[in-house]
Formats: sequence, C-alpha cells, structure tokens
Amino acid sequence: MKPEWRLWLAAELEKGPVAHGWTEDQRWTLARVATVIARRFHVRFSPAQTWRILRQMGWTVQVPVRWATERDEEAVATWIKETWPRVERR
Repeated sequence: MKPEWRLWLAAELEKGPVAHGWTEDQRWTLARVATVIARRFHVRFSPAQTWRILRQMGWTVQVPVRWATERDEEAVATWIKETWPRVERR
C-alpha cells in the first residue's frame, strides 16, 4: 500500500465507522477497513493483507474504551441477577 494511501486511511479510520455508513456499532473490523480502502482506491485486500497494513501503521487489536450506545444497564443488571446464577450452577 502506498504511503500516501496510509495517511489517508489513518485519517479516515480516526473519523470512525459511522462516517462511513456503519451505524450499528462503533467498531472497525478488517472487513470494514478493507471496504473503505476498496471504495477509495478500487483495490481489494484480504483480511490478512488488511491486518498486515494496519499493524504496519501501528494499529492494534483493542477492546472498545466506551460501552456501546445501545447498552441497557437495567437489562444487564437483571441478567446478572436472574440469569447468571442459573447458568453458573451448571
């Protein structure tokens, strides 16, 4: 991947997935990154190639810092209180 492409890609990734049409969650996946590259440069990269590019750019696998905007704290508390004890017993 050309150095100028990497600069562009880094700027686009910083904008987040929503800026590129993915509104269901706030995570970048290899497939999404490959799609962004393909849309701009008309080049398809495999997930392995996409991961190699991201690693070379200094990107790492990370867990989201914030909870999902869809997270329902009340539903989570109910699940922990009522469902988890039954699951744990097994």
